[in-house]
Amino acid sequence: MQSRSETQSSTGTRISSGNSGLDDILGGGLDADRMYLYEGKPGTGKTTLALEFLLEGARNGEKALYISLSETEAELKLVASRHGWDLKGVEIFELVPPETALDPTQELTVLHPVEVELGETTKLILDRVAELNPSRVVIDSLSELRLLAQSSLRYRRQVLALKHFFASRSCTVVLLDDMSSAQDDLQLHSISHGVVLLEQLAIEYGAERRRLRVIKMRGMEFRGGFHDMKIRKGGLDIFPRLVAAEHHSSFVGEFTPSGNAELDKLLGGGLERGTNALLIGSAGVGKSSLALSYAIAAAQRGERAAFFAFDEGRGTLEARARTLGMELQPALDSGLIILQQIDPAEMSPGEFAAIVRRRVDEDGVRVVVIDSLNGYLNAMPDGRFLILQMHELLTYLGQQGILTILILAQHGLVGPADTPLDISYLSDAVLMLRFFEYAGTVRRALSVVKKRSGHHEHTIREFQLSGSGLLLGPPLRDFHGVFSGTPSYTGGDEPLLHGAHGTD
Repeated sequence: MQSRSETQSSTGTRISSGNSGLDDILGGGLDADRMYLYEGKPGTGKTTLALEFLLEGARNGEKALYISLSETEAELKLVASRHGWDLKGVEIFELVPPETALDPTQELTVLHPVEVELGETTKLILDRVAELNPSRVVIDSLSELRLLAQSSLRYRRQVLALKHFFASRSCTVVLLDDMSSAQDDLQLHSISHGVVLLEQLAIEYGAERRRLRVIKMRGMEFRGGFHDMKIRKGGLDIFPRLVAAEHHSSFVGEFTPSGNAELDKLLGGGLERGTNALLIGSAGVGKSSLALSYAIAAAQRGERAAFFAFDEGRGTLEARARTLGMELQPALDSGLIILQQIDPAEMSPGEFAAIVRRRVDEDGVRVVVIDSLNGYLNAMPDGRFLILQMHELLTYLGQQGILTILILAQHGLVGPADTPLDISYLSDAVLMLRFFEYAGTVRRALSVVKKRSGHHEHTIREFQLSGSGLLLGPPLRDFHGVFSGTPSYTGGDEPLLHGAHGTD
C-alpha cells in the first residue's frame, strides 16, 4: 500500500500555506511533504505566518505541531488571541522549560554540556513527532539549534538529519530562522525545498513597511520580486505584486461620456473605455472637479466609479460638489461612487494596488479616479519604482476596460510650473489646465495636448466652475505662452465666458 507521502510526491500535490496572498504568489500553495524555511529578523511576521500554516491544517482535520525553542506556550497563545485565533487544534511542544534549564542539579561534569544539549534537544523533537505523527510541523527557531551546534558543520548535519527524518514521513515542515548569525547562512537555503524572506523597513516618516520575497521554490513557478504586506488582526495581509500580463478581459472600447457635451466635443467624442487620461495643472485650477464630473456622470448611467483621494478629505470633496451643483451625495448613498481616502503615510503602494483591484474585480467599478499622483509619490519609500508600479496598474486597468483619470498637480500657482514626475508617456490622453489673466480677473483655460485613441480639438477653451457645474466656452485663438506656463490672452472679450468667473 502506497503512503500518503509517496502519493502526493509523485502527483505534485499542493497544500495551502494558510495565507491566500502567499498561495497566490506561489501559484497555488506549497508542495506537500517538503521542508521550507521562513527567514527574517525579529518582528517581520514569521511566527504569524507559521501559525497561519498550522491553523490551515487544523481546519482541514490535520494534526499540527508547533515546536518552540524560543517562545513559551503562553506567549504563542497570547499572539493567537490577539489575532482572534483559537489554538485548540494546534499542539504546542515547548522545549527546555526554564525550571529545568536553571536547575543546578542538572549540571554535567563528564561531557561538554553543548554536545549533550544538542543531542537531547534533537531527540526530544524526533520523539515528539513520532508520538504525535503530525501532518504539519513548525520549528521555531533554528537560531537555538545553531547556538547549540556552535560550528557550521555540526549545524548543517543536524538540519540534514531533521530533513531526512521528516522525508520518511507524511509531513510538511516549516523552519523559522531569525537570521541572528553573523553572516547569511546559505546552508539552510540549499537544504530547504523553498525559502521565503520577510523584511521590515523603517522609513523616515510614517508606519514601518513590511515586504515578502520568495527566494527559492524547487520545481515551482512563482511570482518573483518583493511583495508588500501588512500585519493586522487576523493575520498577514500579503499583497502580491501586480503583473498586468496575467489579467485580460474583453470589452468594447466605446466612448465614456463626461456629462458635458462641449468637453466631449473637445476630446473628439470623449474618452474611450480601457484608456487613461492625465489632468495636469496648478493647485486649485479645477482638476479634481473635472475628474469628479466623470465619476458622477458614470453614476448617473448606473455604473460604479471609485474615487481615491490622497490629498483631500471626504468633507472637502462633498462641499465642492455641492458648490458646483453636482449630485454627489445620492451617488455615495447608493454605492455607485466609492469614495476612499488614502493616507500615504500608512499605506504601501502594493496595498493600494490591491485595493484598486478589489474595487474592479469585486465591486464592478468602471471608472477610477486617482487624486493625485503627487500623493501616490509620497507613499513610495523608494521613488525610483513609482513609474514601474503605475505602469502595471494602468495596464491592468486598461485591460479590464476601465476608464482611469489621473491627477497631477504642478508646482507653483502662477508662472512656470514644474511637474514632479513625468508620467505623460504612460497616458493615453493629457489635458492641460491653466490659469490666465484678462482685464484684472483670473480665468481658467483647458486644452487637450495628447490623445492616442483618436482625433481631438487642438484649440484652447476657457472654462468655468460655477454653480451649474463645468462650463466650456468657444475656442480662443489669441493665446500665447500656454505651454511655458505663463499664458497670455491678447484677444477681445467676445469669445470669453461672461457672468461669474468660476468657483474654487
